[in-house]
Amino acid sequence: MPQQFDRSAEDLGNAIHFEHVNITVPDQRLATLFYVTGLGLTRDPYLMVSDTNMWINAGRSQFHLPQGKPQVLRGHTGLVIEGREALLARLASVKSKLEGTAFAYAEHNDYVEATCPWGNRIRVHEPDAARFGRITIGIPYVEFDVPVGSAQAICAFYPEIMGMPAALRNGDGKVAAVQTGRDQHLLFRETDRPQPGYDGHHVQMYITDFSGPYRKLLARDLISREDNQYQYRFCDIVDLDSGKPLFTVEHEVRSATHPMFMRPLVNRNPAVNNRNYAYGHDQASWAMGPDQYEG
Repeated sequence: MPQQFDRSAEDLGNAIHFEHVNITVPDQRLATLFYVTGLGLTRDPYLMVSDTNMWINAGRSQFHLPQGKPQVLRGHTGLVIEGREALLARLASVKSKLEGTAFAYAEHNDYVEATCPWGNRIRVHEPDAARFGRITIGIPYVEFDVPVGSAQAICAFYPEIMGMPAALRNGDGKVAAVQTGRDQHLLFRETDRPQPGYDGHHVQMYITDFSGPYRKLLARDLISREDNQYQYRFCDIVDLDSGKPLFTVEHEVRSATHPMFMRPLVNRNPAVNNRNYAYGHDQASWAMGPDQYEG
């Protein structure tokens, strides 16, 4: 009898890759100390190389850090980086240079939480194929703090409007989990803690049915910006019945035909320096090796 497979387990939905989180920062030097020296990530060597913007590679995803008034994501960004002890040593090495800012870091059971100089929280996890897919470095999720009672309606919005699968989870609060790519999610966790107003930060994903969601968003007057042929934006996640805004965060939506779709990103090996340099070990692979292949 032929082997039976669950073909639905390989469905992605309309979103095929989550690429970046964009937050403005007032000081590129301090941002470099945190994201590059502390976290061990890599500045994109090809694009945004002046002193007014910086793109930071994290596997196949990025942080975009244009110059401006500091923005703080209402929640946290999940990051996978291999090697907890090395991470802690790097964060310790920048502590004195980031004194007087919001920078902090703390160990927890299954992650290290690092806070950028302006208050953005990053939860750094060790690679775990069962939780985050077969990556050794990357951004598997972004989690937003949302009002109590909104998760279910958020969970309904994304499949209907964006064609992106979503499911409710219960644990430490009710969570709407929206699939934004292979082993990538936007998470919306309910909380009764007061939240600051939205300050303009954004997230970006690629989708395959580009025009369908556009028409649905346009019909509800939700398109916030027309960028170019390959890209549009919306900000408000709304209740499908009442039209009431549930949560606001700008979504930069790109087509799979966008010129920068899945362009190769350089990821350095942060363990290599001028004292221990070894040929062929400059770069780090974002993916787990064949010895960890699950079949």
